[in-house]
Amino acid sequence: MSVLFVTGTCTEIGKTVTTAALAATALAQGRSVAVLKPAQTGVTAGEPGDAAEVVRLAGPLVTTAELARYPEPLAPETAARRAGLPPVRPGEIAEAAAKLAASHDLVLVEGAGGLLVRFDEQGATLADAARLAGAPVLVVAQAGLGALNAVALTALALRTHGIDSPGVVVGSWPETPGLAARCNLDDFPRAAGAPLLGRVPEGAGSLPPEQFRAQAPDWLAPALGGTAAL
Repeated sequence: MSVLFVTGTCTEIGKTVTTAALAATALAQGRSVAVLKPAQTGVTAGEPGDAAEVVRLAGPLVTTAELARYPEPLAPETAARRAGLPPVRPGEIAEAAAKLAASHDLVLVEGAGGLLVRFDEQGATLADAARLAGAPVLVVAQAGLGALNAVALTALALRTHGIDSPGVVVGSWPETPGLAARCNLDDFPRAAGAPLLGRVPEGAGSLPPEQFRAQAPDWLAPALGGTAAL
């Protein structure tokens, strides 16, 4: 998979840190990596966004690109409308990913929020962009109670759009997981119809970058280039 979209079951669940772990793992294998953030919200010009966080954690060899930036922390379509700025459309995302794929071994496209968050006034979503790009979508989920429903709904939406998913990664695995989190490890594959492919530790984004890069492969399954046995 030269292009891989990364979505979450909701916001603030470790999607950016998971993207950084994927990038660090690929870089450790000698692969060239680009990260595309189609719509960065909640960040003004000059402030570091999600792509910059990936570079901080994974290393300066990561190529980054943004298509649009909106100052308010809202869904992309809402943020664009309120800012009086043009939205990002699926064709632009697919085209940008293809251009990056022409010169990189792996392109990671990090969405905003969940899979069906609106990008434009016509209701286009990250799923539409992934379908145009012909790319699979990795699902990043929370660990505990409520995650199974969100994973199942995201998987259903992917199937409805005719999009493949390699599997699910837990974006913030607690140091002391509760019963629901432990059970979810067995239940995620059934909910998603795809395997569990990783567990990124809670607080991984706060690790020193060198430690993050060294440990990242241990959090991901071989299907994502890692060494974890899940």
